[in-house]
Amino acid sequence: MKEAKEAKALSIIQRLREHGFVAYLAGGCVRDRLLGVKAKDFDIATDARPEAVQQLFSNTIAVGAKFGVVLVLIDGDPFEVATFRADAPYFDGRRPSAVRFGSLEADAARRDFTIGGMFYDPQSERVIDLVGGQRDLRAGIIRAIGDPRQRFAEDRLRMLRAIRFAARLDFEIEPATMEAIRRAAPAITDISAERIGDELVMIVTEGKAARGMELLRQSGLMRPLLPEVEALIGCEQPANYHPEGDVYRHTMLAMSMLDYGCTETLAFGVLFHDIAKPRTREVKGDKTTFYGHTEQGSEMAIQILQRLRRSRFVQNRVAYLVRYHLRLGDAPKMRPSTLKRMLAEDGFDELLSLARMDALASSSYLGFYHFCRRAMLAHEPQQLHPPRLLNGNDLIAMGFTPGPDFKTILKQVEDLQLDGELADRDAAIAWVRGHFHPAPEA
Repeated sequence: MKEAKEAKALSIIQRLREHGFVAYLAGGCVRDRLLGVKAKDFDIATDARPEAVQQLFSNTIAVGAKFGVVLVLIDGDPFEVATFRADAPYFDGRRPSAVRFGSLEADAARRDFTIGGMFYDPQSERVIDLVGGQRDLRAGIIRAIGDPRQRFAEDRLRMLRAIRFAARLDFEIEPATMEAIRRAAPAITDISAERIGDELVMIVTEGKAARGMELLRQSGLMRPLLPEVEALIGCEQPANYHPEGDVYRHTMLAMSMLDYGCTETLAFGVLFHDIAKPRTREVKGDKTTFYGHTEQGSEMAIQILQRLRRSRFVQNRVAYLVRYHLRLGDAPKMRPSTLKRMLAEDGFDELLSLARMDALASSSYLGFYHFCRRAMLAHEPQQLHPPRLLNGNDLIAMGFTPGPDFKTILKQVEDLQLDGELADRDAAIAWVRGHFHPAPEA
């Protein structure tokens, strides 16, 4: 039985054909079909011009009509319908200066990689492969179509796409294609930071983050994009705490534990958790320290994520993860109120995951992790966020004048409530009266 989204794509092809046009599934969905993987998107290639596509379907968006691309929406699902075309020269390293509509052969030749340059005819159930894509799929190879230098000059982002596909599929990048990436790597910053950021997010969240990072390093793309990560290479750590090796090796081991589909905040939290170690490293005699690396690292994470145009939420969450990733080691010694506050923090589940990967990539001691897990299971949400026993109005009613002391008093009351020493409002009022006294009236 076909998936609903695929069925919608096939209905678009059927309608185009009913009106005398040629139409095929194209690109990544064909690759995924051959790999036996569920496709996320279904793109369609056709000889119908954009205006004809818009006439045939009632709900369309001309996202790039002058480049032959129209989005057809079926029950809210978008499908990219592109006219067979050949591209004019690229002058901005991003998109062609113009296009000319042409043949299936020309359309295949303009695409980036062989494994994404195939078409599928659902009527005859035939793969149309003019670029050797099936051969490279069987061999596990990412190969640019035609001259790889020209492909990457046309769109610099294709270099990152090559890395992403090679990592996600566990393929090798064909030597000439990799050499072309190395030569063009310094020019990757010619394209927008948003596009770069989006590709990096996919690299770190699609289940093969460590391999993706290593391919970035080998290709020369890491230096212009993530020089702070490259700086981790050769940053030695004390062997008694980090038998795995330098900070880069440690970070890659942690990255290798990220699951497919993890959040970008967790992925970047793992990538950047020790990002400040090179600049905070000090050696005195036989002792190596990294004092302040969590605080400086949180600031660096924000700077990097701003550069990649990630959202304010992502910046703040990753900064939180980096700043506090070592705090969980103190959990067994925390007073109950401190522990409960930590467990209730927004993002603590990701902090716990990061701390687990950090530990497994070094000493493998997980005592603190299991302690926190047991504490989370032992407390209901209302125990971590109980209704306040007192508020500012209560203090005013008791004769206190609003001011800085309010925050101190209310926090101490909440601490004792979380510690289990104050159970109700009357007990809280009695405690305040016994420990604080309103200022006398002037």
